[in-house]
Order: sequence, then structure tokens, then C-alpha cells
Amino acid sequence: MTEPVLSVRGVVKRYGDHTVLDGISLDVREHEVVTVIGSSGSGKSTLLRCVNLLEELDDGQVLLDGVDVSDPRVDADVARRGMGIVFQAFNLFPHMTVLDNVTLAPRVVHRVPREEAERNALDLLDRVGLADRAGGYPEQLSGGQQQRVAIARALAYSPRLLLLDEITSALDPELVGEVLALVRELAEAGRTILMATHEMGFARQVADRVVFLDGGRLVESGPPEQVLGEPVHPRTRQFLRRIIDAGRL
Repeated sequence: MTEPVLSVRGVVKRYGDHTVLDGISLDVREHEVVTVIGSSGSGKSTLLRCVNLLEELDDGQVLLDGVDVSDPRVDADVARRGMGIVFQAFNLFPHMTVLDNVTLAPRVVHRVPREEAERNALDLLDRVGLADRAGGYPEQLSGGQQQRVAIARALAYSPRLLLLDEITSALDPELVGEVLALVRELAEAGRTILMATHEMGFARQVADRVVFLDGGRLVESGPPEQVLGEPVHPRTRQFLRRIIDAGRL
């Protein structure tokens, strides 16, 4: 079996006396979509931030294509070039055009010539349905459009792994669908994705594997039909009952 694109091994993250991640281990293989679910405060976002090396680990390892990128001797900025991350907030630069937002990292970090970076960015914006807004500014876009630009920006340097952190949680309900439709297209195109989400229906339809976190621990992991349909662990069942009662599954 080939090496996983991502391998998280025994990751621990503490803030003071509070343990947010308690020995998390999981693999994400090439072309696989893994969704991470759990209550608020379960550690979903912290896990993605640790994978992207935005948080220093207290213990454990993060391997990308077999390389321990969490090793302090590894340049984190270089390691992050293999990963693209999209956050809950869009984090677009308001003073820059849509096109400049998407081309910034390729031009500044990867030293891609402007003409090539813009050509690639326009292709990405076309794929997310926003080529006609390339010259506009973030404030002129809806929330859903801004999030699609953020996804295009994350894809601009062809990362091996795409990290999506609750990317629909800040959107109005009517805008959620357009963003999830784009993620579905990326999944169908073979992108390798680790996604924290509260969209259970989407996880059921698109994920290859669902991971349930509770209190910073990985409680259950498996195909969506098993974890969401016939969960084994009592805590998973309790969580899903609350989701069903809220009409979200």
C-alpha cells in the first residue's frame, strides 16, 4: 500500500492545563476525502491548524508524503507549500482585487512569474465560477463568492492536501450549497481533502471516511454509512441524536 499523503501520529496539543488534542492519529490517502465531525470545542479546528503547522505540537508527528514536517528542524513555510488551507472566515485581503488575492502566494512565496500566476488564477476562478469578478474586490462579493475565492487561492499552488476548516459556518444558509457544490466537484476530481464540518448530509454523500472527535480524542472512524448510520460508540450515537433532533442529519 502506498504511503499516505497525510499521517497524523499521536498528536497532542495543550493550552495551559487544557488538553485540546489527546493523542490523535489518522491517515489520509491520495484522492481520499476525510471529514472530521464533532461538537464545538472537540478539537476539529485545532487538528487542522496543527496539521498546517499553525500550532506547535506538544507531542506527536505530522507527516506529509512520509516526511515529518512537524520536526522543528523543518522549515514550516516550506512544508506548508504542500498544503492549502481554507478557514471559517474568508481571510481575503480587502485592499487587493480577487485576482491579486489568488496570485499573491504563487508570486511572492513560489516566485511564479506574474503572467503565469495570473493565467493560472484566471483558470481557477473560472472553475469556481468567478472569472468575471477577477477585477473586483472582496467587499463586492457575497459570502459564498468570497469563500469560493478563498478555495481558489488555496488551490493556486497545486497543494498535495487541501484542508477545509468549517468553511460554511460563517455563511448564510442559502449560500452554503454553492460552496459545498464546489467541494463536491473537487472531491470528484480526485483532490485529497481533510475537512472539518458540521454538514452531516454532505459528509454522508461525499466523504470516503468520517472521523468523530470528542473532547480532543478520536472516538470513532469509518465509512460514512457506518459512522453516521450505525455508529458503534455510545458517544457518537449521543452526538448524532442531538444532530437529528436539530434537523441537521
